[in-house]
Amino acid sequence: MANDRNMQMTPAVVEIRRKHDRFHTQIGWLNSRHSFSFSHHYDPLNMHHGLLLVHNDDIVKPNSGFRTHPHRDMEIVTWVLDGELEHQDSEGHRGIIYPGLAQRMSAGTGIWHSEMNPQGDKDVHFIQMWVPPDQESITPGYEQLDVNSQLNNGGLVPIASGRGHEAAIAIRQKRAVLWGGRLRPGETALVPDALYIHIFVAKGDADLENAGVLQAGDEARLTAAGSRRLTAGKSEGAEVLIWETNASLELSS
Repeated sequence: MANDRNMQMTPAVVEIRRKHDRFHTQIGWLNSRHSFSFSHHYDPLNMHHGLLLVHNDDIVKPNSGFRTHPHRDMEIVTWVLDGELEHQDSEGHRGIIYPGLAQRMSAGTGIWHSEMNPQGDKDVHFIQMWVPPDQESITPGYEQLDVNSQLNNGGLVPIASGRGHEAAIAIRQKRAVLWGGRLRPGETALVPDALYIHIFVAKGDADLENAGVLQAGDEARLTAAGSRRLTAGKSEGAEVLIWETNASLELSS
């Protein structure tokens, strides 16, 4: 639960951002929408929400992708929605990320990696999310975990956690948890009560209590808004990703 004093001092805000209002990058091999300022997209009023600094919705064409490039001092979580993504890095990690396989890369003191679509006939669709670590200049690390069985049980599942959730990959940020859900048609989940909540509907649609319906690609940013019900649409349900953070980027150290 969010810190009561911070919740009382912070005005309650619910902001809905639609898919087509998000920053958009489209080049030959990539179709990407960005929740926050990223690459050449810059808005000083849209840099992050709580500790969530990057939330990119990427579709990469076959036999292409992000070739080897560096990162430093960032916890990077990747979640595939459709297709496969091949990861390789300078620490010797290599593997295929598929739907339901949570992956975390701790960039730490510095790491080089690539993310490529290895399939010759199918796009890969994935979400990549960044939060800062609790401590800079840590040893780079990597973890992946299949959480399909937990997701199939319904409700919200901890996918990546800095708070020691057993069924989640570990991130080195104790003020952040990423929850995921494959909600069945009409299923209701309770959004965590935290200072900052970022709700992203990846597939289907869902109704957020007192805020309206979110379609695939839409997001809601909650600040000190308390716990709310999220109900999946009755036709196809919804796949959702929810970040819970209890600090802002400026206060994370």
